Amino acid sequence: MRIAHVGEEILRTSAIQISKSEFEHESLNGFIDELLATMLEADGIGIAAPQVFDPRAIMIIASRPNPRYPDAPDMQPLVLINPVIQQSSENTVWEWEGCLSVPGLRGRIERSDSVDVAYLDRQGQPQNIKLEGFIARIFLHEFDHLIGKTWLDHISSTENIMANDVWMQKFA
Repeated sequence: MRIAHVGEEILRTSAIQISKSEFEHESLNGFIDELLATMLEADGIGIAAPQVFDPRAIMIIASRPNPRYPDAPDMQPLVLINPVIQQSSENTVWEWEGCLSVPGLRGRIERSDSVDVAYLDRQGQPQNIKLEGFIARIFLHEFDHLIGKTWLDHISSTENIMANDVWMQKFA
């Protein structure tokens, strides 16, 4: 699947909720499998459907150490469909982020350190989860893609933008 890059209209569009009837079609699971494969091939730790030109409210978070995030915690991929933020912590953390849709750049942005989320799993069953630390950051980053935003929308100063190769030399 081709990954949309900043400037493409799909990244500025709010995602469409998945209907209950869509869970009855095997094509949904096939799409999710392809989305995961695309993320892994690109060394991503998360991806949202709009990033591959699909307007549906589907995201995957899958933290693991890789060349782009060598210190990332390891977790099994988590598929979240129609996610809703129930609560975000008032405690925030500044950290550097990259994005498959913003190639070559990193941005230092502030995000909540924990988030409570309601979502549907791959079978359409309601779930709730509390995400913390780096995993919460991944979720919030991918959630932005579902509401038509990227990390660039959170930048408060150009001093908080760095070329990815410079970031890798300084921090990786």
